[in-house]
Amino acid sequence: MTSHQNTQTMKPATAAKKLGVYLEATPAEFREGVVTRGELNALQADPPAWLRDLRRDGPHPRPVVAAKLGVSIAGLHRGGVTEPLTTEQIEALKEERPEWLERERAVQADVRKEAARVKKLHAERAERAARD
Repeated sequence: MTSHQNTQTMKPATAAKKLGVYLEATPAEFREGVVTRGELNALQADPPAWLRDLRRDGPHPRPVVAAKLGVSIAGLHRGGVTEPLTTEQIEALKEERPEWLERERAVQADVRKEAARVKKLHAERAERAARD
């Protein structure tokens, strides 16, 4: 009995998302092919120059921009940020501190506090249930 191992592949968009880079900024050969799980692991373990440059300088996809600014993706949209931003543009926004960014950071801080409160509440309930 022999086992046949299928090579798992993914679309470039999925691989770019897993790598945290903006697909349209990747090299054409990356965008036009498929990426195997092994290739993705190799890119993560030893990123080529283009990947290091994209991660450092951008343009960055929305989830990365949101994380770097400390807001949600919806907050970016409410703030009018719909395009990928470079690291330089993100840093400029941090320095400018526009009203929408401050407001969305406050919203995000409230969301984190509430999540922590709910997590603590669930832990306390689970502890009580374990004692009973």
